[in-house]
Amino acid sequence: MPISLFRLARLAAIAAFAALLSGCGYNDFQRLDEQSKAAWAEVLNQYQRRADLIPNLVNTVKGEASFEQETLTRVIEARSRATAIQVTPEMLDDPDAMARFQQAQGQLGSALSRLLAVAENYPNLKANQGFQDLRVQLEGTENRITVARNKYIQSIQEYNVLARSFPTNLTAMVFSYKPKAGFTVANEAEISRPPTVDFGTPPAQPAR
Repeated sequence: MPISLFRLARLAAIAAFAALLSGCGYNDFQRLDEQSKAAWAEVLNQYQRRADLIPNLVNTVKGEASFEQETLTRVIEARSRATAIQVTPEMLDDPDAMARFQQAQGQLGSALSRLLAVAENYPNLKANQGFQDLRVQLEGTENRITVARNKYIQSIQEYNVLARSFPTNLTAMVFSYKPKAGFTVANEAEISRPPTVDFGTPPAQPAR
């Protein structure tokens, strides 16, 4: 059956429109948007892994009857605050929500660092195999969080450069592709650093 002129014209219009969208960066927006979401999902996955380890850590530390309760309580409260934040895809476009999430995770990281540092003063706890295993798992998780965060920051950078550059910024305006919130906070360097797990020699006592 011969193709009508009307159909040919419609196909040509569709092809021209597809070429126009591709040339103006539309496909790049799609690709980088999905890439940033995938990178963010990995960040959340690693934070969840850390949160899942904490109950076992807390129970192990509780076995040390004289352990500093204030430090333990801070970890429990920080975990509660961090896991109470509802994470949705829309959060990536909300700088305030991202800031609250990052602050809560940063507080949890600081509380964990404090707990592991205090543990150095408890020989029985240091010798506990369960505690040692959890410490190693936490250390590995912190490293994974750092890697995941770096990948997310890189993906957001690529997306935001596209959203702000000419002429793709016009495409962003037409299709409502707004710049995404980055993963930067005042204490980023601090929360990116794994908790202190050095069980080295204690400081020498001053000579009498």
